[in-house]
Amino acid sequence: MGRDEEIIETKVLLVGLDTGEEEDFEHSMEELKSLAEAARKEVAGIIVQRMPAVNKAFYIGTGKVEEVREYAEQCGVQEIIFDNALSPSQVRNLGRELGLPVLDRTNLILDIFAIRAQTREAKLQVETARLQYFLPRLVGMRENLSRQGGTTGGSLSNKGAGETKLELDRRKIEHRISELKKDLDEMAGARQTMRKKRSQSQIPKVALVGYTNAGKSTIMNRMVELYGDNRGKEYAKEKTVLEKDMLFATLDTNVRCINPRTDENIPFFLADTVGFINKLPHGLVKAFRSTLEEVKYADLLIQVVDFSDEHYRQHMEVTADTLRELEAGDIPQIVVYNKADKCDMQDIPRIRDRQIYMAASMGCGMEELVDLIRECVYAERVQVSFLLPYDKGSIVSYFMENATVLEQEYREEGVWLRVSCHKSDADKYAIYQK
Repeated sequence: MGRDEEIIETKVLLVGLDTGEEEDFEHSMEELKSLAEAARKEVAGIIVQRMPAVNKAFYIGTGKVEEVREYAEQCGVQEIIFDNALSPSQVRNLGRELGLPVLDRTNLILDIFAIRAQTREAKLQVETARLQYFLPRLVGMRENLSRQGGTTGGSLSNKGAGETKLELDRRKIEHRISELKKDLDEMAGARQTMRKKRSQSQIPKVALVGYTNAGKSTIMNRMVELYGDNRGKEYAKEKTVLEKDMLFATLDTNVRCINPRTDENIPFFLADTVGFINKLPHGLVKAFRSTLEEVKYADLLIQVVDFSDEHYRQHMEVTADTLRELEAGDIPQIVVYNKADKCDMQDIPRIRDRQIYMAASMGCGMEELVDLIRECVYAERVQVSFLLPYDKGSIVSYFMENATVLEQEYREEGVWLRVSCHKSDADKYAIYQK
């Protein structure tokens, strides 16, 4: 029996409030159901209320709270999940009235990230986000303990046992967050060092971005298999990333070197990043900032869109908003409308400017996408001739590694090269141009 099969699913009830402000409330509830399933929970039912404003005390109306409680009792529900973020007081009030654990959308996404986290960095990032989320909610968690203490002789200066326990918990959590941030800062430093090395190589950096489950990891794997390192299929297989039809299958940012034309020596680094989602908790974006910064420093973004999803335009808006938050909104993009085969679209792959309709799972459109990437990231390449003295062998080696050598001759004055290289390299070694 596999690891996932051994886990007993928690039966949950989903609750949503439609105030009329959300553009597509029904889609948000459908997505909440998918999130619950991704967190290994069994959805027993969905209850929705429509009213013009949020109830400050209970989020939903008091009558609806009673309806939720009765439904939960009838169906043997173990948790109640709300579609939007709840305030600490709302969580406390609802938990007291319903007698069950109450989660909101943020809490649910944090649970999924905790399940998916595989590497040490991802686990530390998720733990940081969860502790920061729970810190202001300690009052509700410790409410019962606080009642045990009380005061002596009417004085407010003496703290009860529950209140003392609350302060101890708060200090422990704050100390743990401090430790986690220290560890993550060290990892961020190491990541920055690796990023600098890649920058020094002049090899362009490309990042896959987009809504969760749009097919980013599928594209990464097809690229690695077709154009990755030339050390054979087994090596390529080791370099592939988790590829699954689920929300947030990939949490870690993985970077691979792709070289589609080994004879021309025009490689690029390709990064696969964590997927975005509507109402992605700010704490998660903050905690994962060091890994998401691969996006910020990319020369080109590949926005992958699930074209078969009827809400794909809303997903693109969420992606645009998240990229702006990461200060990556102005980076040039290619838009990949993936899974076009599921829409019965004929004649794919189809290219329109910097947009391509394709089907990565079938390998359809990969070559065309690579050509688009090359056109974008190597747009500033120029053909130049250099005459390099024999004592400048390091420059010759540099061009051999970072440019396409079109012609080479050994002359009396030195090594003559005609290369296709980045304009910055041509300017840097302009004194040797011949």
